[in-house]
Amino acid sequence: MSRILIIEDETSIAELERDYLVLSGFEVECEVDGNRGLERVLGEEFDLVILDLMLPGMDGFEVCRRIREQKNLPIIMVSAKKEDIDKIRGLGLGADDYMTKPFSPSELVARVKAHLARYDRLVNAGVHANDIIQIRGLKIDKTARRVWVDGEEKILTTKEFDLLSFLAQNPNRVFRKEELFREIWEMESIGDIATVTVHIKKIREKIEKHDTDKHQYIETIWGVGYRFKL
Repeated sequence: MSRILIIEDETSIAELERDYLVLSGFEVECEVDGNRGLERVLGEEFDLVILDLMLPGMDGFEVCRRIREQKNLPIIMVSAKKEDIDKIRGLGLGADDYMTKPFSPSELVARVKAHLARYDRLVNAGVHANDIIQIRGLKIDKTARRVWVDGEEKILTTKEFDLLSFLAQNPNRVFRKEELFREIWEMESIGDIATVTVHIKKIREKIEKHDTDKHQYIETIWGVGYRFKL
């Protein structure tokens, strides 16, 4: 049974989320304080975290950043803030998803299941000879889920790695943002494609050379989407 931690200071919201998740077969625990929530995530074994932004003690941005420094598990960030800058910041810190309140509890359950299913496939994938993609100075080890650029290893989040690998496996093909969201997050974008833009930006910061205006690997096709260049 998957174990989920909800870090949410509004008790009524946390209890509603917990009840829906418990009915769906998950073991769920709640914390109302950012410091205590972080302590539990780092000290215990959880399979997924639902993290509110506005928390006493330590805000959700800082909690997310500190979790990502030590653990790789799905983080769904939730907030009443609708501004894109908050969403961009949260995803940039390593959150896998961002949901704006109010949202349907059934939608939350669906997203939880989608993220857990993807992580489960990654963890339980059979280990054979490493599947490696090598394009110019970029090396992607799909089996070990590691990336090097000109021999220097780069640390990518789970979704960053999935997105980069998918594009690299389909070079010279243009993908719309909606297509990439559906492929990597395994759900419809529902008009929310900022997630893809943020992840592309973070990938570029890690793998592209910064002394040139041209992108060596992921090219933007304006008005359409993105293409991985051979």
